[in-house]
Amino acid sequence: MPEPDDAVRLAGAELHRNRHACAFFNSDEEEYRLLLPFAKEGVDRGHFVFHIVDPDQRADRARRLSDAGINMDPAVPAGRVEIAAWEDAHLQGGRFDQDAMLALAEDVLRRGKEGGFPLTRLWGNMEWSLTDAPGVEQLVEYECRLNDLMARYDDVMVCTYDLNRFSAAVVMDVLRTHPLVVIGGVLHENPFFVPPEEFLRELRRREASSASAI
Repeated sequence: MPEPDDAVRLAGAELHRNRHACAFFNSDEEEYRLLLPFAKEGVDRGHFVFHIVDPDQRADRARRLSDAGINMDPAVPAGRVEIAAWEDAHLQGGRFDQDAMLALAEDVLRRGKEGGFPLTRLWGNMEWSLTDAPGVEQLVEYECRLNDLMARYDDVMVCTYDLNRFSAAVVMDVLRTHPLVVIGGVLHENPFFVPPEEFLRELRRREASSASAI
């Protein structure tokens, strides 16, 4: 029996609701081993597959996709792949504006629907937040707010994090903003997930406490 158009597998497991996932890795090879099948399945199923990467890694991402059997010719009708650099997404104008990025993410999802794709799959590398660009300190709030956006769509967003580069404190906060997590190569329903409205209240309390301590 064929799978429905919106069926998705990630790290060997089928996704159901709450399709906003964080994926933690210790190396590029580990990331590609688990995420390339996710991208390949999307292209094979005629989904819109949208990547956001370090600009220095765009050529490598395209090569790896091609090596995985994905035809990178944009005219191929079986599916469409786009690879955007951070400067065209999170760091437009040399800074991070979470409202602008949320609008861009929704535009990608709408574009997929308007283009006739049954589903959009987003794969975003999050190391842009380690740069010195203004606004990157809003990473956790942005990840939290993404849940409200993704709740309105059936599409899938996977935010990837290199555990060798992020602090334990940031990793714990990021973990709490995603209903799904890939860790150790396995997809889990995240028991540490905090609903966005609750987590945003916590962030506001932290900000107020920091301000009063100055």
